[in-house]
Amino acid sequence: MKSKKSIIGDAVNTLQLEAQSILGLIEHINDDFIRIIDHILLCKGRVIVTGIGKSAIIAQKIVATFNSTGTPSIFMHAADAVHGDLGMIQKDDIVICISKSGNTPEIKVLAPLLKQSGNLMIGMVGQLNSELAQQADLILNTTVAKEACPHNLAPTTSTTAQLAMGDALAICLLNARNFNEEDFGRYHPGGALGKRLYLKAGDIALKNQKPSIAPSASVKDVIIEISQNRLGAVVVVEADMILGIITDGDIRRMLEKHTNLADIRASDLMNPHPKTIEKELLAINALELIKENNITQLLVTDAGAYFGMIHLHDLLQEGII
Repeated sequence: MKSKKSIIGDAVNTLQLEAQSILGLIEHINDDFIRIIDHILLCKGRVIVTGIGKSAIIAQKIVATFNSTGTPSIFMHAADAVHGDLGMIQKDDIVICISKSGNTPEIKVLAPLLKQSGNLMIGMVGQLNSELAQQADLILNTTVAKEACPHNLAPTTSTTAQLAMGDALAICLLNARNFNEEDFGRYHPGGALGKRLYLKAGDIALKNQKPSIAPSASVKDVIIEISQNRLGAVVVVEADMILGIITDGDIRRMLEKHTNLADIRASDLMNPHPKTIEKELLAINALELIKENNITQLLVTDAGAYFGMIHLHDLLQEGII
């Protein structure tokens, strides 16, 4: 077994080498990179990304990032391409071929075929004198000094460089398209991430009861309304307009101070300045208000009128937190 110090040293060395490989790409952001962005922005088809081995895995990730940020993209495995998958390439598509060496047997076979198809071919490659680099119309240079692997064999820094270059492309395209949070939410409707981008305060409030009471209501009526609706609070309303809120904490504090409850009314107990949010605002905005004000309940309004209530637990349940 290696010592703790040795293991930490290996990990730190790996991260340093990979960080250096990414920083080394900066000098390769050149005119070819600009032309590639321009071509993809003008592309009427899709971006086909292909590779073999570890580069194929990176290609799949780049495709996923492109698709989720507004650039239609398809993965094509380089080995399968010469066995029928070349048929997926349409005349308006752009092809990005990824390879560290640019000289693997599959790439040597595929590159001339891609060139003959007439599609723009972009080579993301680590050797500029390779077959792929010579066949490509434009080049994304992902050359690295060495792999993090101590034998300089296992793809490590090279695949990190490919991944980072793909991200650089995706972000440049995203910004050029003015791709915003609403667009992102449309492509990511599932899971907690999607909910943070599209779920509205009103959507959550509709799932809850709508506890309300008149300002003249007795303490008993207030307690019953809070208990029945299980949100820990009730809203004091008059003609659908919010006058205040009474929480179960307000009830406890009142009982500590008063023994005669007969003359106490809802209007005496309420906080006349409750925090509110309009129903069309996002649930993530509701969470921000709850955190900022250190509260548990937040009232939802519709053009100022009482619409419903959100509890902190609702946001937890929806995965917003």
